[in-house]
Amino acid sequence: MPAVSGQFYPGSASGLSRALLELTREGKERMPAIGVVAPHAGYVYSGAVAGEVFSSVRVPARAVLFCPNHTGIGEDAAIISHGSWRMPWGDVQVDEELGARLEAACPLLREDASAHSREHAIEVQLPFLHRFRPDVRIVPVALGRLSLEDCRNLGEGVADAIAGDADRPLLVASSDMSHYVPDAVARKKDKLAIDRMLALDPEGLYATVRTERISMCGVLPATVVLFAVRRLGATSARLIRYATSGDVSGDFDRVVGYAGLAFS
Repeated sequence: MPAVSGQFYPGSASGLSRALLELTREGKERMPAIGVVAPHAGYVYSGAVAGEVFSSVRVPARAVLFCPNHTGIGEDAAIISHGSWRMPWGDVQVDEELGARLEAACPLLREDASAHSREHAIEVQLPFLHRFRPDVRIVPVALGRLSLEDCRNLGEGVADAIAGDADRPLLVASSDMSHYVPDAVARKKDKLAIDRMLALDPEGLYATVRTERISMCGVLPATVVLFAVRRLGATSARLIRYATSGDVSGDFDRVVGYAGLAFS
């Protein structure tokens, strides 16, 4: 069963569909993207940012989703390479062929469903992908305690595995930004991390988040995706939208930041 259905987003198919119609928009001009960064909080707070990300890019038939391992359960690079992910409207299929290919190309990856069992950070992305690509197939990867070199090896391994695909999967880094700091602090610190992502600089992002003590939970997924898109030839990055929870709640003393970016 989904871990946060009815909590982070509506628990019924009809309620979720209505929410997605409010959070996304139709558009003929969707830009191709190699990868994106999208937030994963409850839709009331971060849904508008995530919705604008997926409204802005073309969603292909497959997506590889990287998230932080919030629970600490399981392997540090935990992949699910077969089966499906249960959602309110039905099952989202795992792309077994792509999953097997990634495992072969990336020795760090370990088959481990337990790391995903109570994790929300991939689950909340799936309705947005399904909204624009109902037949989307996925490969979920949860990350924890990786060094910069681990991130490099994983990102470049993923890139090499999909480089020859005629229709490459979208690489999704699931991440929120600063957590539970004053709004002004979040915006200042988050800009430092966002600037590194806009520069397609995974090394700089990894270092900046640590030296500046930025509580960006998905720094590892974002670093991995940056290494991958850079190897796949990305030349541009775009900040699609930034917001904080204070924009919704009116409480600017303790906010969480949300950034949506696309790399192409």
